Amino acid sequence: MNLDGVEHLLREWIGLDATTIGTTALSRAIRDRMASLRIDDVDTFLDAVRSSPAERDRLVEEVIVAESWFYRDRQVFEFVADFAMTRAALPGRGPVRILSAPCASGEEPYSAAMALLDAGLEPSRFTIDAIDVSRAALARAARATYTANAFRNADTSCRDRWFRSEGSVAVLDERVRNCVHFAWANLLDTGFADGRERYDVIFCRNLLIYLTPEARGDVEKTLDRLLRPDGVLVLGAAEPPIMKGDWIPAGTAAVFALRRGVHVAPADRVPSPPPAKPPATSVGLRSRVAPPAAPAVRAPSPAVPTLAEVLDQAGQLANARRHLEALELCERARAGLPPSPELFFLMGMLHQALGDGDRAEGCFHKTLYLDSGHEEALLALALLARQRGDLRMAETYRQSAARVLARKAAP
Repeated sequence: MNLDGVEHLLREWIGLDATTIGTTALSRAIRDRMASLRIDDVDTFLDAVRSSPAERDRLVEEVIVAESWFYRDRQVFEFVADFAMTRAALPGRGPVRILSAPCASGEEPYSAAMALLDAGLEPSRFTIDAIDVSRAALARAARATYTANAFRNADTSCRDRWFRSEGSVAVLDERVRNCVHFAWANLLDTGFADGRERYDVIFCRNLLIYLTPEARGDVEKTLDRLLRPDGVLVLGAAEPPIMKGDWIPAGTAAVFALRRGVHVAPADRVPSPPPAKPPATSVGLRSRVAPPAAPAVRAPSPAVPTLAEVLDQAGQLANARRHLEALELCERARAGLPPSPELFFLMGMLHQALGDGDRAEGCFHKTLYLDSGHEEALLALALLARQRGDLRMAETYRQSAARVLARKAAP
C-alpha cells in the first residue's frame, strides 16, 4: 500500500511525522477507514478524505495518540499549583489562565483544576482552556466519565474527593468540570493565537515528539505568542531539548517546565567606565621640561568584564541550556565586580535550573539584601517555600511581592 499521499495529508493537516507512529499503525488506520467506506483504492480514499472534513477527522482519530491519565507526573501538577497560587496573589492580576493543548480526554486539564482547588485557589481565581483536534476525545472529556485505567498512576484520594462511582465508572464532580472549557482547535492553525489573551501556564505535553521539524517550529512560535512574559510552558519529558528558542528551566529537572530565557534590558546595562584622560601639560614649558621617561614594557592586563557583559554572556549560555557553564562564569566574575542584585538573581535561577534549591534560595536572599524591592526574587522564594512545604513563609514572601508591585504601580 502506497502511503505517501496519506502521509503528506497528515503532515499538512496536523504536522504529523508518520515515522513516529510507524508504518504498521498507519497502514492499519488507513485500512480500517477504507473498509468502513467500502473503498479498495488508496487514491479514491484520499479523494474522499480531502473532500470531506468529517472523514478527515475520522482518519485523524485513527492515527493520533490520545492516551492520558489523571495526575500523570504528579510533581508537575504540584509545581503548577504552587506557581498559580503565587501568581494569584499578585495585585492587579486577573484570574490565572491555563491552556492544555492537546487535552486528549480531559485527564490533564481536570488534574490541573483539582490540584488548584486542593491548593485552596477559588474557581473564580483561575480559568482553564483545553483544546484538541480529536472531536471524539473532546466528547469523552465533556462526559467526564472514566474507567479505572484513567487512575492507574493517580493517588486514590483524588478519586475519593472528586469523583462518585456509578457502577464500574467514576464520574467527575461538577465543581471540577465547571473549571475547564473545552473547544476543538488545531495549534497549527496560523490564526489560532490571534486575539487570544495570553496564558500564565501552557501544558503542551507529548505533542512535539510526534511532529515534523517544520511543524515543531510553527507550534513553538504559537506557544511563544500565547505565553505571558512571566509564564511557564510545561512539556513532556523528552521535549525541552528539542525546543529551538531561548528557554530555560522554570523548576527542577523532573518538572519539564520552561520559562523564557535570560535577557538584559538596555536600561539595566552598566556602562563601561570611560577611558582615563591623559594628564594636562603646561603650555610654554616644553623647552624647559624634559620629556617623561618611557614606561617599562609590560604585558597587557586582561580586561575585566563589566556587569552587563557578564549578564549577557551568562544569559546566552543559559539560553543554550549550558547552565553549569553560565554559573561558573558568574562565579568567576563575581570576585571582580561590585555586589549586584542582577548577578545574584541570575545565579539563583541557574542554581534552580540545576536542581539546587538551597543555593538558589541563598542567591535570592542576597538579591533582596541588595535590592529589597526585587519582586522576582520574592516570588522565586515564595515558590521555593511552597515546594518544601513551608506555606507560612511562602505566604509571607507573596505578600511582600504584592506590596512591592503595588508601590511600583502607584502613580
